[in-house]
Amino acid sequence: MDFTDLLSYQKAFNLSMKIFEISKSFPKEETYSLTDQIRRSSRSVCVNLGEGYRKRRYLAHFISKLSDADMENTETQIWISFAKHCGYISPELSESLLDEVKEVGRLIGFMIANPEKFGSANPQKS
Repeated sequence: MDFTDLLSYQKAFNLSMKIFEISKSFPKEETYSLTDQIRRSSRSVCVNLGEGYRKRRYLAHFISKLSDADMENTETQIWISFAKHCGYISPELSESLLDEVKEVGRLIGFMIANPEKFGSANPQKS
């Protein structure tokens, strides 16, 4: 199995691509702030999942990267809220995106709680 087979990665990647497309319509003055930040954080979820999966034999490193992915997912949630409150996306679109963010968060949370299911060589929790 490869990290791209992980449901958490697939859902995070799809969300990141949606955010990329949606953020194309954000105002130019947001290019180096909201647009850049929401794209970076949503992509970083995927990057941290991939990096963590490659180091999954090392429990502490695996969980640390999963925690980073969860943190970036939360950052994405916050940027979506800013986009809604600034009027760049509709409340309905915001709700839909936030539902996806929460789903990714639940999947990452499951991975953190059950690292042995993902090939962690040392499933003891400290």
